[in-house]
Formats: sequence, structure tokens, C-alpha cells
Amino acid sequence: MGSRRKARECALQVLYDIEFNRTAAGRNPELADKPSVDAALDLVLEDYWACVPEDGLVEDEVKVFTERLVRGVIHRLDEIDRIIQRASTNWKLERMALVDRNILRLATFELRHVAEIPPKVSLNEAIEIAKRYGSEDSSAFINGILDKISSE
Repeated sequence: MGSRRKARECALQVLYDIEFNRTAAGRNPELADKPSVDAALDLVLEDYWACVPEDGLVEDEVKVFTERLVRGVIHRLDEIDRIIQRASTNWKLERMALVDRNILRLATFELRHVAEIPPKVSLNEAIEIAKRYGSEDSSAFINGILDKISSE
């Protein structure tokens, strides 16, 4: 598995944890200002890396890209969610499966804010991650929405 794929999977796990537990950035009004969000993300990421088994050591390159993705998504969450909502006709963001929603957020961030990654790569990575972590229908669902987003 490539280091960027690993980073995307790590970022998905962190975003899932943040949203599932509602303990950090993006949804807590007390963490609305940027320094507090960054401080909360520092703690969440520190906890995440501490839970990685010793035999599963993570390369620095993976950590750097993971943190770039997580911070990028959280700091642009409202913008990213609006983009996804526009592209997902008949589906409210809140009704989407948590895994699917966060895969869409990661891929949308990449499509809009990570210029060095070709859009086709971001789309393919999101689809492959959806096959691994999502439901049976996740990859097709995500492909449809991201196709609309990438053609905007």
C-alpha cells in the first residue's frame, strides 16, 4: 500500500473518530476559533498516533499527509459540506453513512485544495477506500457524487 493511501485511511479514521465522538473540531461551538481547533486537532492526532501498534510504525510522510488532510477538511468543513450537498441530489449530508460522508470530505478537499494530486487519482483513491471501509453500495454512491464535484 502506498504512503498516500495509508495517509488517506488514517485521515478517514481520525475524521470518523472526531465526528463519532463529537469531541473536537468542527462541531463543538467552544472550539470555533482557529487556535482552539488547532489545539483540539493536536490532541486528537496525538491520541491517534499513540494508538498505532508498535509493529505498525507509521512513516513521517504518512503522518504529514494525514495531518494535512485532517486539518484541511476540518478548517474548510462548511465549504466542503456545501459542495457535497450541492452535488448529492436527494441525499442530505446528515443521512449519509458516517464513513461515506468522511470519504467524500477527504476527496473533496483533495479535489479543491491539493493541486499536486491529479483529480482522477483522488477519485480512484476515494472509491478504493470506500470499497474497503464502506458498505456494498458506498463506492458507487461516492463515485457518483465525486464525479459531479470534479466536473464543476
